[in-house]
Amino acid sequence: MADKVPIKLGGTDYTQVFIAVFVIVITLVLIALYKRRKSSRQGILLTGICDSGKTLIFSQLIHNKHIQTHTSIKENVANYISNNEVLRIIDIPGHERLRDKFFEQYKEITKGIVYVVDSNTITQDIRDAAEFLYNMLVDPVVIKNKPKLLILCNKQDYTFSKGGSAVKAIFEKELNTLRITKSNQLESVDPKMKKTALLGDPEEDFDFASLPLKVDIAESYAYHKNGTVDIEGLKKWLAHHV
Repeated sequence: MADKVPIKLGGTDYTQVFIAVFVIVITLVLIALYKRRKSSRQGILLTGICDSGKTLIFSQLIHNKHIQTHTSIKENVANYISNNEVLRIIDIPGHERLRDKFFEQYKEITKGIVYVVDSNTITQDIRDAAEFLYNMLVDPVVIKNKPKLLILCNKQDYTFSKGGSAVKAIFEKELNTLRITKSNQLESVDPKMKKTALLGDPEEDFDFASLPLKVDIAESYAYHKNGTVDIEGLKKWLAHHV
């Protein structure tokens, strides 16, 4: 029986042509899937514990106006255009019984996380604020997608509010303590789970710079009694870092 040979027409090897076309098609499909996945992650989560000022910031950012706020029981969602890009701003409730539910709902589409902090009460609230932030940072989806993170130190119009560098230091100290506690708790249950509780280098004191995602710090106040507002740090972050 004669050996089979590639079909040729005018000296052209159709096997090579087929391979070349196949490679091009696969490449185009992969590029399309990547762009689709990237475009689907346009969510910016406004997160933080209760009374940090998230909803007022949302109102100032989206509607440019002050509103009377109360503890939210559902999310607020609206589009925001920055650098000709449409971002989906999602203000999720800060109540401890609701925030995890809404974070789970929106984390897959999250491109950036704005963690709003009450700079006036951070020393009293640090345990709750740090634990919520910690739970987000060790979430598998966040670890995989690496969204940008902004810690927004709100209520800077109060006389005794902590500045951005002070808030950063307070969080790093508390997160360092928290990761040790969580790690020990998990190791007592299952040693293999210990690594899921670690943030940064376990041999060093915790620092935001050691995280695989980019962390920025900004200051704000969403409404002063004289009518002024300052959320420029948030707007610049949305324009240049997300």
